[in-house]
Amino acid sequence: MKKYTSLTEIQGKLAQKQLTLNELLAYYLDQIDKHQHLNAFNEVFFSSARKQAEVVQAKLDRGQAGKLAGMVIGIKDNICYQDHIVTASSKMLESFVAPYSSTVVKRLLAEDAIIIGRLNCDEFAMGGSNETSYFGTVKNAADEERVAGGSSGGSAVAVQADMCLAALGTDTGGSVRQPAAFCGNIGFKPTYGRISRYGVIAYASSFDQVGTLTSSVSDAALLLEVLAGADENDSTVASIPVPSYTTSLTTSSGKKKIAVLRETVESEALDQETKNEILKAIEKIKADGHDVVEVSFDLLDYLVPTYYILTTAEASSNLSRYDGVHYGYRNTQAQSLNQLYKSSRAEGFGEEVKRRIMLGTFVLSAGYYDAYYQKAQKVRRLIREKVVALLQDCDVLISPVAPTPAFKIGENVQDPLVMYMADIYTVLASLAGIPAVALPLGNNQQGLPLSIQLMAKHFDEETLLSLSHSFLEKA
Repeated sequence: MKKYTSLTEIQGKLAQKQLTLNELLAYYLDQIDKHQHLNAFNEVFFSSARKQAEVVQAKLDRGQAGKLAGMVIGIKDNICYQDHIVTASSKMLESFVAPYSSTVVKRLLAEDAIIIGRLNCDEFAMGGSNETSYFGTVKNAADEERVAGGSSGGSAVAVQADMCLAALGTDTGGSVRQPAAFCGNIGFKPTYGRISRYGVIAYASSFDQVGTLTSSVSDAALLLEVLAGADENDSTVASIPVPSYTTSLTTSSGKKKIAVLRETVESEALDQETKNEILKAIEKIKADGHDVVEVSFDLLDYLVPTYYILTTAEASSNLSRYDGVHYGYRNTQAQSLNQLYKSSRAEGFGEEVKRRIMLGTFVLSAGYYDAYYQKAQKVRRLIREKVVALLQDCDVLISPVAPTPAFKIGENVQDPLVMYMADIYTVLASLAGIPAVALPLGNNQQGLPLSIQLMAKHFDEETLLSLSHSFLEKA
């Protein structure tokens, strides 16, 4: 069976009776088996996926199937699916069974998607290479000695290696966009508050956002259409109406004013081949008739420090519930309650998670709260205001996604500062809460995927998707 790159293609085959859902699911299960060594899946949902395929096939036969009928999708292992294990790729939750489904899972199933399994990720979504997972490193299908990116590395590789049509990830500071860039996918992060976080294991609650990894912009648009919208279980979700993103891909008209963030493209840290491809892409956008200008963003040096102060503080708070008492991993040798807490957390969490909890506890402590946490909140406000001002004068911002293509496994994981600085281009959209997308730009001379990032105004996903669709259609 050939690789399908869009749901439209699959639904056409299903409608013409050239394909059944059982055959499609069998194909993806076979692909997962062939690519086990990539370590993308923490678990394959054989039983529930087959049952769902039978139910949806019956609906298709009656002409009553939902929008996502024919979409075989994986979910990151921090998204709850009732009666299925969810671990956040941590020993702390090694055997935890979700007692309820997240809103995004409910919406996928309501539109007849087939959820094929849970995908490997950095532990509690903390990492940029998928090397902090309790279940081991995910390997990049383009070069198995290289990382898949993180934290949604399993999601990116599952789509890259054709183990499912699409995947859900979560993006706190680039965790959908960076692995998408490393694996040659389309990684879409919507506006903060566009999609419900209910039932998603929290890392940093004012940043976390569910995103998508797909091979086509049309699938990203359709998934956003299904997943977006108000949710009574999540007070941070915007109640504004959800437009027809799929319709706007082809009906959105007019040329856009696009701003290139000068400091990001001119940075000495940016890989030369990546820079060359981005400059070519900018010329192509100009040739399409869009007005492209260069703008300065003088707060670039403050992005990573601000992001890590705030997210580690929120992680310290969110992960305090994993104490060896309520649920999750528990040390059985402890002789006192205090020892139980200490031992359970020390043994249940990995090194990177412990590092971030400690950093967050430090910046929230009485002597340092004003000096670090409060100051970072003020800088975040400045960053947001600067971004909003730039987007009042233009429609879209352009920057790289990552400073380099996928790096080798083990190359950076021992140096946290190097790992954290790899987020320098993606955390801007996260701090400002705006939508952003990573788009593939082909491969470099070593065969490694390259990428470009587009960002738009709050809740202007339509412009972002339309421009992305047009850009890739003409590629």
